[in-house]
Amino acid sequence: MTHILIIGGGTGGIMTAAQLLKRGNVKITLLEPAEFHYYQPAWTLVGANTFDFEKTKRTMASVMPAGVNWVKEYADKFEPENNTVVTTAGTRINYDYLVVSPGIKIDTSLVEGLTEAMDKGVVCSNYTDPQHTWEVLKNFKGGTALFTQPATPIKCGGAPQKIMYLADDHFRKSGVRDKTKVVFATPGGVIFGVKPIAKTLMEVVNRKDINLRFHHKLVKVDGENQIAWYQITKDPKAGGCVLMEDNDAGEIDESINYNNKNAKITQSEGLVGIHFDMMHLAPPQSAPDFIRNSSLANETGWFDVDKGTMQHTKHPNIFGVGDATSAPTAKTGAAVRKQVPVVVENITRLIASNTLGDKTYNGYSSCPLVTGYGKMVLAEFDYDSNFTPDPKLKQMLIKDSSKESRRLWWLKKYILPRLYWNKMLKGIEV
Repeated sequence: MTHILIIGGGTGGIMTAAQLLKRGNVKITLLEPAEFHYYQPAWTLVGANTFDFEKTKRTMASVMPAGVNWVKEYADKFEPENNTVVTTAGTRINYDYLVVSPGIKIDTSLVEGLTEAMDKGVVCSNYTDPQHTWEVLKNFKGGTALFTQPATPIKCGGAPQKIMYLADDHFRKSGVRDKTKVVFATPGGVIFGVKPIAKTLMEVVNRKDINLRFHHKLVKVDGENQIAWYQITKDPKAGGCVLMEDNDAGEIDESINYNNKNAKITQSEGLVGIHFDMMHLAPPQSAPDFIRNSSLANETGWFDVDKGTMQHTKHPNIFGVGDATSAPTAKTGAAVRKQVPVVVENITRLIASNTLGDKTYNGYSSCPLVTGYGKMVLAEFDYDSNFTPDPKLKQMLIKDSSKESRRLWWLKKYILPRLYWNKMLKGIEV
């Protein structure tokens, strides 16, 4: 019987195992040390106190497909020439086919001072502790509310701004919004890479009176003095004083500082420091060390796969799924949902006839962009950033998912979690 080893018990690993078992005649070993499995897409809502954190958590045993040999150890080394993976405990596991889906690593060491500041005081992140995020929002009394994201790829690139829109709503309800400057600092040059979605989000930004700081690369966090330090990666236009103190005269370059709110700024050693009274951030992220340090990684450290077949570029019996791969698309559960059937089909065909299947992955990803309590936009796109809405949305009477909709909010809060636990993790394609 063909032995398939899967690394990772997250969305990609569990889905792959479940779908392969439905094909039959395979033995599956799954390498995952965690005791719990989390539905992380709901953590944005947890951070805004509109979803119960405990409902995002289930035991790994409860989601593990029946028939899987679950090994509770960490992967450590690949030996592709021997078809072997070695765990940190020294266990050697041989395989006929390998699927690598370990997720992504939160790497606070990539920003100076972040490890010390993370999840303490007024610095928070839904990526690591959404319950602390709510405590910060709940206790915020006004000032500069800074929301930011790193220059690295991250899980769900829209998440850093989702919580900002929800926070804005909460600040209005709690009566502190008129004493608050909401600032969003991003290393990118646009609010979102899909044009119809970006158009809607800029309307939201204008309505909520948010200050956007583009081309801001976070390099240091001073948690004690509450300053986030940025490298500005675009020169302001001639004559601009976009980076100057509040009382300096001059033209502001809106491609760097849009809807300026005169947040307190300090300049030092070529960096710009934004002073904050609270900060929410997405921390820098990378592929896990055992991938980055292996022969299976590309030059930037990601698991090197063909972006259509998800097959490793050098080893035909190895495949990748999810956030740690080099596939040039957004790192989301929606991307995993489309990648897994391709990998399963390819492995099944290779076992049967030593040829790849006909399915290919077109880069589909999806980002449910919550724009406030009860409102959402759904960004669906492919490798070329084409807006590709799912025809099934018409069943919910949603004509244009690039526009804010309460029905899309219902999809995010109620429907998607049920689909996740009851269908996706059970190997049912949705």
